[in-house]
Amino acid sequence: MNLFPRPVLDALAADPGRTAFQHGTRAVSADELLGLTGRVERRLREAGLGPGSGVAVAAATSPETYAAHLAAHALGCRVAALRPGWSAAQLAHVLREPVDALIADAATMTPELAGAGARLLSLGPLPGAADLLRPGPAAPPEVLARPDDVARLTFTSGSTGLPKACAQTYRAHSLAYQDWPPVLAELMTRFERCLVHGTLASPVMMTYAGRCLVAGGTVVVPGPGEDLAAALGRHAVTAAMMPPPRLGALLLALGVGGPPGLRALVLGGAPAGPSLLAAAAERLGPVIWQGYGQAEAGVITMLTPADVAAGRLTSVGRPLPGVRLSLRDRDERPVGPGEVGEVWVRSPHRMAGYWRDPEGTREVLRDDGWLRTRDLGRLDGDGMLHLTGRTRDVIIVNAEVCYAGAVEAVLAGHPAVEQAFVVGAPDPVTGEAVHAYVVPAGRARVSRDDLAALVRDALGEAAVPRTVTTLAEAPVNEAGKPDKSRLKPG
Repeated sequence: MNLFPRPVLDALAADPGRTAFQHGTRAVSADELLGLTGRVERRLREAGLGPGSGVAVAAATSPETYAAHLAAHALGCRVAALRPGWSAAQLAHVLREPVDALIADAATMTPELAGAGARLLSLGPLPGAADLLRPGPAAPPEVLARPDDVARLTFTSGSTGLPKACAQTYRAHSLAYQDWPPVLAELMTRFERCLVHGTLASPVMMTYAGRCLVAGGTVVVPGPGEDLAAALGRHAVTAAMMPPPRLGALLLALGVGGPPGLRALVLGGAPAGPSLLAAAAERLGPVIWQGYGQAEAGVITMLTPADVAAGRLTSVGRPLPGVRLSLRDRDERPVGPGEVGEVWVRSPHRMAGYWRDPEGTREVLRDDGWLRTRDLGRLDGDGMLHLTGRTRDVIIVNAEVCYAGAVEAVLAGHPAVEQAFVVGAPDPVTGEAVHAYVVPAGRARVSRDDLAALVRDALGEAAVPRTVTTLAEAPVNEAGKPDKSRLKPG
């Protein structure tokens, strides 16, 4: 098997003169990126790292940081990318079990990282750290990765808000970079210039950066202070990835029209509402793709521009080839066609388990390879998946179970609503009550009475929001994903 990062390294070596990274005004060729990777790999070897070593990366997005990821993976290390913006408690939780080395830079170094107890390595001069970029000879990177070793730990938040580490093997991780199914192969033809405007700790940004390089494209990283809307045009970007809240803000920032060269905009992190999808397609053209996936399962389904044009705006698309879906009830029995059930997935991309968390792993993984997503949904007659909520995101109103996702879907279906968020709060009369927050579509006015009637007709009286609050923009976390914990009723 052609294990990661070999597909990326081979693509760089095949066309050494092309620009691999555009970082602000700085262009880095494929040959330069290979040289950086080889130099960092040598320094990591000198630090005693190799197959099975644990490496944490907390560094700003740059060609050097991407080279450090490639080098650590080439050595067969277990790489954990730390997200900027984590609280001290979250960081302490992630680093509670020491890693062999921590890679940082001057822009990201904090007292919490300095006190992590790991050997400190740096990308550039940093007090108390060994500089991985110091000059010296470097051979071409050698790939020592082993198929069944853990390649990366991808973090997701659990019910307590503390990150959970999803462990993916090199065998599973490498599938993202080769033998693409037709829908993904078609998408990657649009990645001549891929904008990476977030952290490489995001599995979406990291994966699509590598796919872009494999496809012969250039990874574009905005310079300091460059906003997203300006960067799309200034750098002639052809493809970008973002969560729906950032798309809503982008449409407002772009004004009339859109970047003329944009050929693909991939949404992920949360389903986009039908009004937002329709507005984006109208403004930007047939460029909107939406992927549904999880850190535990990888990408599960994909909604294409053709699906958007056909009006399938309430769906997250069809399963990718090789991915099987099963909709099940609480007893894990299959539900009937069109019925709502919990989404179970069987996929070659799924995690091996939560890192050093056997109890958590047993909750979601079965011995036959099926993984429970905890998402609720239904399959329509065309095999399209429609998400309707989360099994744990429930509000109990007068002893009736109301799924927040179902209420959000109804609210987002109103033409005046671009995005909708629902939370529950204690209520002295009903036990709990539903509270809604909506982002209007453009300059539309949102009527609480109209939305209440819509929810009442679709879901019944218990699900009707007690309050409806209009937001100028969606609440997001450091990754740009919706963050309902910031919504506090009353």
